[in-house]
Amino acid sequence: MAAAWRARMSVAPVRAALRVVLVTLVALTAAVSGGPAHADTDAFLWGVSSSGFQSEGSGPDSNWSRYAASGRHDPVGTAVDFRHRYREDIARAAGLGVGVYRISVEWARIQPEPERWDDTELAYYDDVIATIRAHGMTPMITLDHWVYPGWTADRGGWAHPGTVDAWLAHADTVAARYAGHGALWVTINEPSVYVWHEVSNGALSPGDAPMMFDRLVDAHRGAYETIHRYDPRAQVTSNAAYVPGAAPYLDTWFLDRVRDHLDFVGVDYYYGVAPGNLTAIRAATGEPASVTPHPPGMYDALMDYTRRFPGMPLYVVENGMATADGAPRPDGWTRSRHLREHVDQMMRAVDDAAPVFGYNYWSITDNYEWGSYEPRFGLYSVDARTDPALVRLPTDGVETYRKIIAETRVR
Repeated sequence: MAAAWRARMSVAPVRAALRVVLVTLVALTAAVSGGPAHADTDAFLWGVSSSGFQSEGSGPDSNWSRYAASGRHDPVGTAVDFRHRYREDIARAAGLGVGVYRISVEWARIQPEPERWDDTELAYYDDVIATIRAHGMTPMITLDHWVYPGWTADRGGWAHPGTVDAWLAHADTVAARYAGHGALWVTINEPSVYVWHEVSNGALSPGDAPMMFDRLVDAHRGAYETIHRYDPRAQVTSNAAYVPGAAPYLDTWFLDRVRDHLDFVGVDYYYGVAPGNLTAIRAATGEPASVTPHPPGMYDALMDYTRRFPGMPLYVVENGMATADGAPRPDGWTRSRHLREHVDQMMRAVDDAAPVFGYNYWSITDNYEWGSYEPRFGLYSVDARTDPALVRLPTDGVETYRKIIAETRVR
């Protein structure tokens, strides 16, 4: 199948060292009669990803609003103002032909105080999800994309023993509200990177990293059971950041411990390594636009999870490529080429029996990349730093993705 797809679309000691680096980083720093609609895992799903804090802008008090205001990062400001422009961005995604739109429901927005839920913000998310569904798409809802309320930060964040219960109250509120919408669910985004961010931003001591993993495991397991209580047919995951060489070790901290509470494995693939291409380390030093893409690593990641999680469906929850402030990359890679070659490698894995049922591109627009607006990943470019109008400009990836979706038949 991959060879045929290529014809139609015209596409064309390292492990150990990288393991040491990543280990060090972690240590240191619907409408079906009689019930809701559900994503069909027998049909391949194409989608786009986003997250609340990175795209919404004008956020409430949270751990990340404080990190962004600390002077060590770019201020977040209005980001790309998805908070007020979500209808147009969702319509753009629908115009691509995608069937899935990933968002996060931000805990800090909907529970700004320990005993208060914000009805205005819940209504906002109601309309976001209704808009996604009105365009014929399935919402993929992330419960935690690394952001928690300021009042939780005041208590010590994940170092506080009460955070799991407070987080599960958030999960219960969201699951109860949207269980009837046929959503795909992501509990916790990239747990290993989440822990690293909390350590590197000073919210957690390096020695407390294992404790945070323990609490994230408890949170995921509780959320999984909560979501299934409201909707027994729900499909729930936590997406793992795939790091070649280090992934099997990193997964011992979280993914391996929740495998009995997963309906599919969410895979985020951005960077690979190969002889002569060790540029992936630049992602860990804040230079993602300097990483040379390695599409065969997509195949390797999917086959790795196929072997380590036998019988478990796989979904590529995130895949994308950074540019620096939207400038052409010196190495000549374009978003169009990146998309074609990575999808080609995904198709190769499908041909070799990897049970992949979905792919999301990260991201629909440029956004706030956890401290900086310089890395640009969007299918639509947005200059959040200098363009007050926040105009969405299509990259060459837009038409390419539209063609891939229209012309590729995975099953």
